Amino acid sequence: MKQETATVIEHHNFQGDYRILRLNAPAVGPNVRPGQFIHLQIPQLGDRILRRPFSIYNADDIGVAILYKAVGRGTEAMIHLHAGDPVDILGPLGNGYPELTAGRIPVLIAGGYGNAALYLKAKELPVKGVAFFGGRTAQDILCVDEFKALGWDVRPATEDGSLGIKGRVTEAFDPWLQEQDQQSRLELFVCGPNPMLRAMGDRAIEKGFTAWLSLDNNMACGVGACLTCVLKRRTQEGWEWARCCKDGPIFESREILWDE
Repeated sequence: MKQETATVIEHHNFQGDYRILRLNAPAVGPNVRPGQFIHLQIPQLGDRILRRPFSIYNADDIGVAILYKAVGRGTEAMIHLHAGDPVDILGPLGNGYPELTAGRIPVLIAGGYGNAALYLKAKELPVKGVAFFGGRTAQDILCVDEFKALGWDVRPATEDGSLGIKGRVTEAFDPWLQEQDQQSRLELFVCGPNPMLRAMGDRAIEKGFTAWLSLDNNMACGVGACLTCVLKRRTQEGWEWARCCKDGPIFESREILWDE
């Protein structure tokens, strides 16, 4: 983990209400693993001193890029960042997605703009497969062309039917799953809201395949000190508290105790 004063390289509308922010961050960018995040100190927020966590959409030796949507005071303030502005960041944080298990078939599943957090994994994976993206409307399905350019078969689902199958991402995934002869060889990499994560985790447990879930717990410190984001993780002896920001945010579906 590094604390770095990054500089805005590029900041503009990406699609619909979503924006892309590229930061010059040479101390953070080269060390990023797929599924990790940065903690960003938003300038000019007065008494709102807590940093905001953002999944890393892309990273290289120059820096990092994030995709975000203005949904509150913090992200609304970010809209006013311009090229050349300094931004204090911590990162890369979290454990990131593991390597694909030998002999497994990778599948990407995202709800909302969770697919932005899967882009680096999509680039890294040696085998390309199917990517299922879900959102409310076509404007909420991001990066389709970018994933297709990497060789992924992108299958969207929208709640209003404006792109792909009408319904939630599970309604695109489930019929495809039933057609697979070797379900146990599947390895899912999933990012999105917790109800969708749980739904995919339940399917993995029922069908006997692996699902790596990027949990969406509220965070405060981002470095494992404040225990705001804890969850119960299954152990051989029973369970233990795990910190989503430091021990995660990636957990295998069988680790998570959702209701206890």
